[in-house]
Amino acid sequence: MTVQGRSAQPAVLPRLAQALVQSFQQPDIRKRLMFTFFILVVFRFVAHVPIPGVNSTALSEAFKGNAILNYLNLFSGGALRRLSVASMGVYPYITATIVMQLLIPIVPSLQALSKEGEQGRNKITLYTYWLAVPLAVVQGYSQLLILQRASAGQQAVISHIGLTGPDALPTIAALVSMTAGTMFLVWLGELITENGIGNGISLIIFGGIVAGMPLYLPNIVNSSLGLAGIGILVLLILLLVALIVFFYEAQRRVPVQYARSLFRGGRMYRQSGQTHIPLRVNSAGMIPLIFAYALVMFPAQMAQAFESSTTTVIHNTAKFIAGTLSPGNVPYYAVVFFLVVGFAFFYTLVVFQQQNLAENLQRQGGFVPGIRPGRPTQDYIIRVLVRITWAGAIFLGFVAIVPYFATKFANTQALTISSTGLLIVVGVVLDTMKQLEAQLLMRNYAGFIR
Repeated sequence: MTVQGRSAQPAVLPRLAQALVQSFQQPDIRKRLMFTFFILVVFRFVAHVPIPGVNSTALSEAFKGNAILNYLNLFSGGALRRLSVASMGVYPYITATIVMQLLIPIVPSLQALSKEGEQGRNKITLYTYWLAVPLAVVQGYSQLLILQRASAGQQAVISHIGLTGPDALPTIAALVSMTAGTMFLVWLGELITENGIGNGISLIIFGGIVAGMPLYLPNIVNSSLGLAGIGILVLLILLLVALIVFFYEAQRRVPVQYARSLFRGGRMYRQSGQTHIPLRVNSAGMIPLIFAYALVMFPAQMAQAFESSTTTVIHNTAKFIAGTLSPGNVPYYAVVFFLVVGFAFFYTLVVFQQQNLAENLQRQGGFVPGIRPGRPTQDYIIRVLVRITWAGAIFLGFVAIVPYFATKFANTQALTISSTGLLIVVGVVLDTMKQLEAQLLMRNYAGFIR
């Protein structure tokens, strides 16, 4: 396992500055960067547009002491506290993506589509969009019910929530606005992917987290940590960033040899070459964390929505689920840990199966020394991939539960999402830098990462 080194290149920062200057000197790259920045500005503008009929006073009261709402608010970049049209972010789309990834190996028609190349992937993406709409409606309605319950005994956040009688029209208007806002953000993300720099959906999530983090700074400053405690916290954050970069870039290089036949002067010559397949320790990046949080928050939201039920069984079940899967509880972080580890393996193996590495190697005349081509090569790569993924998956799980220990250390709820948000931010920054470097290398500029 190796990490493509940074220590041997002491002039990384000057080269990075030079790369940024070179990027803006190239009209097409400058256009992509400005387009990405413009779309992120549009996203932040949309995050400040409230849905119809919001009572801001009641909304502010609803957030006091509600862990789930404050948790969702940070991921939405403060949009939920304003109950804007972007209050759900792109998480219904993430949930739809999870469902589709789970269905592809099970449903034969979807499995066939996944093997049809770009056209098949486009159809699966279209199905994901369609699935995201009803999921956004369900998630939006559960959020409105949670807000209504949180503001019980006070003024309602949005008149009264209901799908029948006089409450139906304002509820439907709110749901349509929130669903449209989510799909608009997904569209913005696709625009960034096609015309900008970086993965659009990841950058939208990145923008929301970065915009939401300053909301917790006053809580950290006013906590009981003191100046020394804040200093230790800063050092821990820097150490965590270093670990994130290390595990994000760590890889196992599987040697590969190619044997080719060349005809020269009427004679055939055998030519061999050697390269490697870079298998990353953390092949899934920050995707398992996003998947895990999107999945674990959904039952808690639905449970809080049903806590006001008059049926005893439903009320008690909903209360138990909401209490167990609320941020800050040990069962919640245990579930998150195992979901993150599971999704890390699932996503890594699904992506590997779609790449058909062993088949492509055999077709191109490549082989792993000491391993027979074809199925034995695939089994060997899977064994190596599973072994190194254990390290990446456990590290991601560790990052997911760090907020629990940090909260106990600081005795404040200000740190409940710091490590996860940090991983997503660092991961998105690294991915975007690599894409920017690729654009520069295509134009014969020196890279700034390696």
